[in-house]
Amino acid sequence: MSENLKDILSHLSPEIDQETLLLYLQDKLSVEKRHEVEKKLLENEFANDAAEGLQHFKNKDKLTLIVEQLNHNLRNKLQKKKKKERIHLKEQPWLYLAVVIIILLIIVSYFVIQRLLVKP
Repeated sequence: MSENLKDILSHLSPEIDQETLLLYLQDKLSVEKRHEVEKKLLENEFANDAAEGLQHFKNKDKLTLIVEQLNHNLRNKLQKKKKKERIHLKEQPWLYLAVVIIILLIIVSYFVIQRLLVKP
């Protein structure tokens, strides 16, 4: 799975990157840059929702840490999902083996019955 899918803020917008959004939320951008970011947020509903959600945090200086933690949790959940899929694929060979054994038993039974019927 590509790394950008594991980044919670990677798909905001081509114009707004994660660092710019975090600087905007921490009030560390110039007035012109802030206005530009706000204009882009109005155009992009997902980015606007992300910004609104992150604005609710009291300590804006820890936003970078919070985003990194969200990314870490997202990666962990995706890895667990992959492991579950791998485990599921490992169970299928038993099913195939069981089907092959049943087919072989049917074939052997057919030949045994045919020999019993031919002898009398």
